[in-house]
Amino acid sequence: MKPKIYGVLGYPVKHSFSPAMHNAAFRVLHIDAEYRYFEKKAQELGPFLVSLANEGIFGLNVTVPYKEKVLPFLAKVSHEARMIGAVNTIKVAGRLLEGFNTDGEGFLKHLKADLDFKPQDKTVAIIGAGGAARAIAVYLAKERVKKISLFDIDIAKARLLLEQLKNNLWDTVFYAADSVADLKIPESDLLVNATPIGMKEGDPCLVAQDLLHRDLLVYDLIYNPRETKLLSSAGKKGLKTANGLGMLLYQGALSFEIWTANSAPLEAMRQALTEVVYK
Repeated sequence: MKPKIYGVLGYPVKHSFSPAMHNAAFRVLHIDAEYRYFEKKAQELGPFLVSLANEGIFGLNVTVPYKEKVLPFLAKVSHEARMIGAVNTIKVAGRLLEGFNTDGEGFLKHLKADLDFKPQDKTVAIIGAGGAARAIAVYLAKERVKKISLFDIDIAKARLLLEQLKNNLWDTVFYAADSVADLKIPESDLLVNATPIGMKEGDPCLVAQDLLHRDLLVYDLIYNPRETKLLSSAGKKGLKTANGLGMLLYQGALSFEIWTANSAPLEAMRQALTEVVYK
């Protein structure tokens, strides 16, 4: 009998550490399964998703740039994913595809469990308005943060997102900034980079160092490289920083539980990530 196949779908995707984490979980629980990379170009997306059941693929994580583009192919979408407007986890149920979003909850678990950051009544600045930013904003608002300021280079996209959030989450003030400098970072408790800027060596630092202050937690969703220019700049000023590895761990554990109905072996997954990062 062939092992069940799972994997991460995106373009590009070979930078992802998800295979190490999930394959470690399968080994620890003695599950006959394998987690792979599925790097697909835009024109390959539809045919690939339609073929999942035939190919013996039982579940996927979805990353950039497909978190929103997979939605038309799904027969069922969770309430959280529908509210966010993006999916990062697909479960193959028979011949139907079900979509979920574990990004926001994974981010929140990392903030609270590992970073001792309590979101209620805090002020947050987010750079980016894609699927990950949407998930984070929804879950922070559900935790009743006081204010979320958001900037994206596509200003119309950012404003549309904030309008959608305003219509569903009433305890948080939402502000669409016109630039990073307009994000009111000096007044914020948490700064999140939810863009891919920082993954490449030639990428600029998104935030001027003089905007960073001592009481600010700087969180970059990028985890490869493990220290972006933004995190390095914040670290030089003595700020508390975090990359996206913790969020990757917790969202991955939640995805694993959706696929397998088993409790995720969190420490084995954490150890696998640590080994691949520090090898």
